[in-house]
Amino acid sequence: MKLPRAVAILLTITAVAAACGGGGQSATTLPPEPEPVLTASSAAMGSIDYVRFKIERSGAPVYIDPLETLNFSTAEGQFAGPSSANAVVTLAVGNLNAQIGAIAIDGKTWLTNPITGEWEDAPEGYDFDPTTLFDPDLGWRPLLASGLSNVEWVGEETRNDGPRYHIRAEADQDRVAVILAGLIRKQPVQIDMWIEPTTGFVREAELSTVHEGQTSDWYIEFTEFGEPVDISPPDIES
Repeated sequence: MKLPRAVAILLTITAVAAACGGGGQSATTLPPEPEPVLTASSAAMGSIDYVRFKIERSGAPVYIDPLETLNFSTAEGQFAGPSSANAVVTLAVGNLNAQIGAIAIDGKTWLTNPITGEWEDAPEGYDFDPTTLFDPDLGWRPLLASGLSNVEWVGEETRNDGPRYHIRAEADQDRVAVILAGLIRKQPVQIDMWIEPTTGFVREAELSTVHEGQTSDWYIEFTEFGEPVDISPPDIES
């Protein structure tokens, strides 16, 4: 049964306030309807202060450098608002796997040298900036607010031992590259999202992208919302 729009929006506002208010209040579950869930999720994902993220790729290679030698595999890191992130990035270089550290602060990115382990300025053409995921004007907030079409309510599921609302939709091509931290070219995709019913946080997402006829599959996960982390520029002179 669909809720009247006014009732749905009121319940959405109440749920978001309860989830963010703290102080021992009991959480309110969002109504199981796409519109109020996406409204709450847009607000929640646009106001994140701290979160841990993971991005995984399988299938066709995706390179993060202009010479197409560094094939992205995974990235795991933390975000601190308003515009800082760190990550450990796993890359395939030929038949070998390598890990590099990455720090991004206010549009500036540093990487560790895969041979020496020393911090360096990211070279021109390096494509990976996880801070864009949570930029309130570029990332998840506008995607959830106005960047989805053909929205489908899949149902209520349990994932990672927690209840989730599963929503599937077509994602606007101008937003897809942003939520994958700049790793792909703009293209429309179908995205599956698993959203926490009491907070509106997107906890997991899956999508596939195509480049030159080859498909890459992506998995995104968010955890540890609100757990503080200090992210500072590296000492590149030592």
